[in-house]
Amino acid sequence: MDQRSVTPPAASVPGPSRSRWLAVLLPLLPPLLLFVVIWFATSTLSPLPPGSVTMATGPEGGAYQEVAKRYQEILARQGITLNLVPTAGALENLALLRDPNSSVGIGLLQGGITNAKDSPDLESLGTVFYEPLWFFHRGHLEARGLEALRGRKVSIGPEGSGTRALVLLLFARQRFDQGFAQLEGLSHQDAAEALVRGDIEAALMLASWDSPAVRRLLTEDGIELVSFPRADAYVALFPFLSKVTLPAGAGDLAKNRPPTSVTLFAPKASLTVRRDLHPAIQSLLLDAAEQVHSGPGIFHHARQFPAVEAVDLPLSDEARQYYRSGRPFLQRHLPFWLAVAIGRALVVLIPLVGVIYPLFWIMPTVYAWNARRRVVRMYRDLKDLERDASSPDALLEGLDRLEEKACCLQVPASYSDSLYTLREHIAVVRERTQRAAAPAATL
Repeated sequence: MDQRSVTPPAASVPGPSRSRWLAVLLPLLPPLLLFVVIWFATSTLSPLPPGSVTMATGPEGGAYQEVAKRYQEILARQGITLNLVPTAGALENLALLRDPNSSVGIGLLQGGITNAKDSPDLESLGTVFYEPLWFFHRGHLEARGLEALRGRKVSIGPEGSGTRALVLLLFARQRFDQGFAQLEGLSHQDAAEALVRGDIEAALMLASWDSPAVRRLLTEDGIELVSFPRADAYVALFPFLSKVTLPAGAGDLAKNRPPTSVTLFAPKASLTVRRDLHPAIQSLLLDAAEQVHSGPGIFHHARQFPAVEAVDLPLSDEARQYYRSGRPFLQRHLPFWLAVAIGRALVVLIPLVGVIYPLFWIMPTVYAWNARRRVVRMYRDLKDLERDASSPDALLEGLDRLEEKACCLQVPASYSDSLYTLREHIAVVRERTQRAAAPAATL
């Protein structure tokens, strides 16, 4: 009889295998996923808010700057430093907000100077107050409206200001050419001084009711506030404008200034931020805006501002949530930084509880399935060995290798009985093979 033997591949010498690596790596998977989730949540989903932010404010002494100073005080109570950057006005504010190299992340913008297409990285937190276009003139005017400026020396605000941008837009719509009037680029304060001295004959300024220049000129003898007789037409042609009325005597009841009600039109100022401004800072700004602007004013009733309006730019998600349900729950009941810290912890715990926790229940099942699979595979190797062995000696050699492999196999304690049963079956096959080979050896 040919005593040559063939060693089946299935009974190879045990060594490092994919199953062993899997048995080692599976228990490490939950803590590894836990680390990844915590790192991603803390560094990407919920980074800490910055300790300081920067806001473009408008010209010195203007309404924008006064509003920004009040925001600064409110944010300082929560440990946030609001740095203020004076500018020429709304157009310069817009330029700084759109400049990726600028540190400015917050600014006040008047309606009508941009849109979502031109400023895709900016979002609105809502409108906060009216900015009427005030038309002050020395002495009595024969003509009405902007036509009264023909040939006059008039200030329309400096380059970069919202006043200049709006006035030039109105001039263009009425087809006024470059020689229509002698235009000066003075700030509100300088224009008021020049008008009082007689250096200019008229001043147009886009400003809130609280502007010091406006309040001064309303009470100055010899200075008249001019009404816009076609305010309805301006509002119809420019949807970002609103019609407002200053009642007679509102400037000075003792002097009855103005002597009659004056019709004006006004864009609304929007509190605007960069899209990437931290949500917690946006929430603080919205809270500050509510404290500063929610009271009644000369042109609006109480609680009208801040308003959930997207005049030029879309509202941020944080603003929509704020107007829908108010300040975040944690910030209503806890100090700001503690609320932020707990919020970050919740961001980590939610995926942890929702994803990682079930894995701690699933992984033992997966590990047990893998152990069962390895035992079943060794049974398959035993069957293949019985079928393919070329001689009893080859079969016995393969059984020895298979038993050695079974001895090295690591399974959970609950599957130890399956492993011992496998070894018993290997012994049964060996015994049967030895009995079958004994008569042949005797012959």
